[in-house]
Amino acid sequence: MNTEFAIELIGVSKVFYPPKTEPVVAVDNVSLSVRRGEIFGLLGPNGAGKTTSLRMISTVLKPTVGKVLVAGYDTVREPDAVRRTLGFLSGDTGLYKRLEAREMVEFFGRLYGMDEALLKSRTAELFEILDMTEFAETQCESLSSGTKQKVNIARTIIHDPPVLVFDEPTSGLDVMVARTVTDFIRRLEKDAGKSVIFSTHIMQEAERLCDRIGIIHEGKLLAVGTLEELLELTGKKSLEGAFFELAGATGVPE
Repeated sequence: MNTEFAIELIGVSKVFYPPKTEPVVAVDNVSLSVRRGEIFGLLGPNGAGKTTSLRMISTVLKPTVGKVLVAGYDTVREPDAVRRTLGFLSGDTGLYKRLEAREMVEFFGRLYGMDEALLKSRTAELFEILDMTEFAETQCESLSSGTKQKVNIARTIIHDPPVLVFDEPTSGLDVMVARTVTDFIRRLEKDAGKSVIFSTHIMQEAERLCDRIGIIHEGKLLAVGTLEELLELTGKKSLEGAFFELAGATGVPE
């Protein structure tokens, strides 16, 4: 990684132009930096601009205004370099239902040009870590929602990228599987030194996982800081209270 920052958004806006309606500003002049080796949480309600921001980071969308850098690479001018550096898990990523779990992960590894011997050993390692070895030969259509998400995580990181983007990775999962997923994300940072940015609307996830948190609402980045810094900024005792205070909501909890 050729910069002190894993991800940078510099004055980024994204405007959609639906036919016959007014333009929609999904992200409004957002600037933030994710440091190397940290977990950065993007916290906000549905429709706040979290997914649009992450899709610009992943090169799926281009910013209308501003610049996005991943490991120093410009997402518009150098998208191939960004994709080699990045692992991206979207909330709506599907699996090829007739492929077995192991086949699915290995398929993505081959797309990244991985050596076969390395691919086999890396797949086995990830299946062991994610506790899904017994499902390796099960077709994806027969997997539970939790195991499907584990397969998605494995195919996201099979090429061992230094920067990872997770868009609401625990959405729809039961509490046990969700905890396995968040524990794995923490392990990526602590054991492997990965840089992670992920979106969530679950306050407890952000509190437990994140080194720093960005609060986004109606496309605007309202504040960035550690949990302690956000509580000090707002005078609240909980992240939920800090969020509602910054968002200007009435009936703000402590």
